[in-house]
Amino acid sequence: MPHIRPLAPELVNQIAAGEVIERPASVVKELAENSLDAGARRIDIEIEQGGMRLIRVRDDGYGIAEDDLPLALAPHATSKISTFEDLTHVASMGFRGEALASIASVSRLSITSRRATDDHGHRLDTHGAGKPEPAGHPIGTTIEVRDLFHAVPARRKFLRSERTEFGHIDELVRALALARPEIEFRLIHNGKPVRMLRPASDEATQLQRAGELLGDAFAQNCLRVEQAAAGLRLGGWIGLPTASRAQADQQYFHVNGRLVRDKGVAHAVRQAYEDVLYHGRHPAFVLFLELDPAGVDVNVHPAKREVRFRDARLIHDFMFHALRDAVAHTRAGESVAATAAHASQAFARAAVGTVTYAASPPRQFGFGVREAPPDPYAVLLGERTSPEPERLPQTGAGESPPLGYALAQLAGMYILAENANGLVLVDMHAAHERVTYEKLKSARDAHEVRSQHLLVPEAIAVSEREATAAEEYAEALSTCGLELDRSGPRQVTARRIPALLDGADVAQLVRDVLAELAAHGNSRRLQELQNELLSTMACHGSVRAHRRLTIPEMNALLRDMETTERSGQCNHGRPTWTQLSVPELDKLFLRGR
Repeated sequence: MPHIRPLAPELVNQIAAGEVIERPASVVKELAENSLDAGARRIDIEIEQGGMRLIRVRDDGYGIAEDDLPLALAPHATSKISTFEDLTHVASMGFRGEALASIASVSRLSITSRRATDDHGHRLDTHGAGKPEPAGHPIGTTIEVRDLFHAVPARRKFLRSERTEFGHIDELVRALALARPEIEFRLIHNGKPVRMLRPASDEATQLQRAGELLGDAFAQNCLRVEQAAAGLRLGGWIGLPTASRAQADQQYFHVNGRLVRDKGVAHAVRQAYEDVLYHGRHPAFVLFLELDPAGVDVNVHPAKREVRFRDARLIHDFMFHALRDAVAHTRAGESVAATAAHASQAFARAAVGTVTYAASPPRQFGFGVREAPPDPYAVLLGERTSPEPERLPQTGAGESPPLGYALAQLAGMYILAENANGLVLVDMHAAHERVTYEKLKSARDAHEVRSQHLLVPEAIAVSEREATAAEEYAEALSTCGLELDRSGPRQVTARRIPALLDGADVAQLVRDVLAELAAHGNSRRLQELQNELLSTMACHGSVRAHRRLTIPEMNALLRDMETTERSGQCNHGRPTWTQLSVPELDKLFLRGR
């Protein structure tokens, strides 16, 4: 057995580099974050050969003193923390003091820096004289990293192609630019400009930057989120359900300006978008969560990609409610601005514990038609005959409701309507399905969940952690209609289930619910299953294709779409309506050419 001996400092740094420096993008991340901590307002990033040959990061920050340059390359030397108390309140991007030492151990690194109080700058090469030398330089710092992994050739074999490695760098710069819109970023690869991002000082220019980085489709189909409660503040943009993506490639979540991944937050986002996303689709979002630094531990991952919240349950619930309210108010016919305003108002009402709904005034339609009977769905489902509509004076164009007024029915499936912008097309079955579904959910939520006893209680094998969750959350489960008893270290017994779920696989239901409780401290699986049943009921209870509707019936459906939450999509995530503006119609027919 070999004797225990201390490792050489160079080997220690190379081991640390293996944890922190995975690829060239990791180097860019560490250097750019140092620039942000130095108060930079502009960061230039120059790359050659995907970062394998050269990474140069230049900023206009505070700069580094001549005497501090050698310390900047020493392991575990930093200006950002000095006590354990500082470590529990980290507000800077970096704090460990090991990044530059690790990078220098696997590359040829040089630093040139100048402070505002210095007459000139100084340069330090890790492969040179070993002490700072005078050098011309503007205020700020430039760090050059050449021949990455030259000291550990085996690591270079794990790198991908130049294009792939630069793609990771570009994605990193995109995330940094989204997180810090007030900072100017410039990215150059092999001498060619790739990103030239001017500072964005207000909401409009910040959204413009988001569109430049994520595409115009995101900027044109997103909602502004701005909520605060319980010492937490959430801001940013979330994509409309109709603008979902096949991959989760446009999801950016920042905590106190730091881009991170968090399973609890991902779970909250998925729940907020339930009922409105098609299977396999993912929402796009750029979100910023701000909280007291003492409430989050950023020292749990070598590359600082993950954090640990002191109160993860509070974060999850805050995120879920804020995003759910925003998504819920994506009513058909509303502009993005109106949708965001509705969501903000709803969240403000929820914060004080009450939500009120104003009574709807009598509705009138343009084109001289009064609304359908008080219970239009009785007509839609064939329960009684619609009377002849009463003719009224035509209203002005400016008074047109969001979805306008019905003109005709097409192919027995689509409603054609005219609003102030042009032509509206509505999938009548999908739209009626959503309206009916939301009515069923509201009726369910207005009463206690009815439950029924199992004829024979069912013993279910679970993990010890899940059995503990069954004990801890027994009361909450009971209010949802599910009665469980812990009958062993790894076993529970189900005695009651919600009446709506009669015939469900009880064992699988219990395991799903307890798994979520154990992982996240809450579970919406019961409600999800109930919603699935209500969705099926709504589908069967909605007006079918090829059913001929009268003008009042069509207008009744349009008005209910405008007041129903999530009515922009059916229960399966498909759009319920679309708009063709007059300019778009003119273009189709080459008018004005």
